[in-house]
Amino acid sequence: MRKLTPFDRSAQAAPALVTARAIHTADPADTTATAMLTDRGRIVALGTVAECEDVAARAGLTPERVELGDAVVVPGFVDAHAHPLMFGQMMTWVDCGPEKAGSIPEIVALLKAAAAGLPAGRPVRGYGYEQRNLAEKRHPTRFELDEVASDREVYLMNASGHGGVVNSYTLDINGVDRDTPNPDGGEFFRDADGELTGELSDAACNILTGVHGVKIGHHGPNFHLADEPEEHLRQLDAATQRFLAGGVTSIGDCQVTRREFDMYLRLAEAGRLELRVSMYLLSHLLDEALEMGLVGQFGNAHLSFAGIKFYADGTLGGWTAYFPDGYVGDPCRTGQLYHEPADYAELIRKAHAAGLQTATHAQSPTAIEMVVSAIEAALAERPDADARHRIEHCGLPTPEQIARMATAGIRPVNQTQHYFNWGEGVEEAIGTPGERFNPLGEFERAGVPMTISSDAPVAEPIPLEAIQTAVTRVTRRGHRLGPDDLRISALAALRAHTIEGAVSIGREDDLGSLEVGKLADFAVLSDDPLAVPAEEIAAIEVRETWVDGVRRHVAARTTAAV
Repeated sequence: MRKLTPFDRSAQAAPALVTARAIHTADPADTTATAMLTDRGRIVALGTVAECEDVAARAGLTPERVELGDAVVVPGFVDAHAHPLMFGQMMTWVDCGPEKAGSIPEIVALLKAAAAGLPAGRPVRGYGYEQRNLAEKRHPTRFELDEVASDREVYLMNASGHGGVVNSYTLDINGVDRDTPNPDGGEFFRDADGELTGELSDAACNILTGVHGVKIGHHGPNFHLADEPEEHLRQLDAATQRFLAGGVTSIGDCQVTRREFDMYLRLAEAGRLELRVSMYLLSHLLDEALEMGLVGQFGNAHLSFAGIKFYADGTLGGWTAYFPDGYVGDPCRTGQLYHEPADYAELIRKAHAAGLQTATHAQSPTAIEMVVSAIEAALAERPDADARHRIEHCGLPTPEQIARMATAGIRPVNQTQHYFNWGEGVEEAIGTPGERFNPLGEFERAGVPMTISSDAPVAEPIPLEAIQTAVTRVTRRGHRLGPDDLRISALAALRAHTIEGAVSIGREDDLGSLEVGKLADFAVLSDDPLAVPAEEIAAIEVRETWVDGVRRHVAARTTAAV
């Protein structure tokens, strides 16, 4: 039997007086301070050094001085949509992203080198390629991956996380040939002659994950491949350190099954849950959640249940988002809806009636319409001015849908790094409407609160990169996506990755801003993201990350100076 572990107790041993060049609070007045007093993991005072010293004296506190010099302090970043366990697993695979490989031969070389260092028969797994970023402007084929190995599985996951490419061996051992029908909700792609190319998407990935991994009956994809529990713990541990390195102190895990839940409990029991995690159960668990009476948020300061995650359609990066008239880049592809609209509306009605927050992945206007309409119907049946239903990614809403989102209180959770990494690809996929991908400026003008997150492992959890992209809308290749009125200010972007993220996960009473009484979670930056030129924001270093008034991460270059 596992004992109850009080892992939400603050580890802060003594009060601290933190001083810095500037402390941006992200409070309602967007106050800037120069000193902050913390005790037992909470903020006791903010203001000048003298003001904080006065509060400490009156409270009988003798704080340690933490002098950060010319550094700038911001609230700990809230990554409201991420997949930490999957991210940790990707970290054990071969990085084939744009910074590592710009062509298919370079990807093959990376995978070959990895295969050479693996025991015989061990699968070779890579991730991170985006076909439109490659010199060839296409997916690799199974024949190219056959050059890596023909005696073991080779799997190269697309950056979208919704599929990728396998070698011929993988298809052969699973009995997949040119006559194999596509599974419901997925595809084995073929060339003009009907020959398998090795590319596969969504439910076709069952050959990798097993039948319980990805299928319409499970209401969406779960691409985590099974490893031993201890290996999953190591992966989650590694992912935690990467989030902390980016200044992230709180996460919304938007893909929680029993596997993820169990890993979080194990990590907490071992005293290794350094981040705060709000869990969103995948929607195939809705009935089980209701049966157990999970009809609202519960948990503690470090691990909590927040709501239910749904899928409306696929991904723009993998061309599985639903466009019924086909993609400009490939008119034969339409993507898919995960549910019939009436079935989806009933699921939302059931969750909303129980008081549960929902978070639905939707990218295309058709999918977003299904979500907005279902939420409107649920709200009409049971009004709730603070339901906070979310649309994850919300890539291409129409102006009319944005207006309805404002009325219904629907919160988009966007990932600006998606268009930083492959914004040009959206234009190639669907034409010039792709310039509006993640229209943050339109949300702002319509009064729709914005939340920015990473969707790790689809993008690295680097909030400052996400903030810069929201301000500039300039992609990795230097292309500016859409008109200037889609951009937002640095302050708005900072708030979108801090306090608005906290609101989206229902934790704004404790997280997201630096205010008296709130948890002492903050990031220490080398410069001021509200003062440097917009194109320099991502270059700012996260020197330290603090959770509960305790330093949890110190950048390598800073370590030598401490």
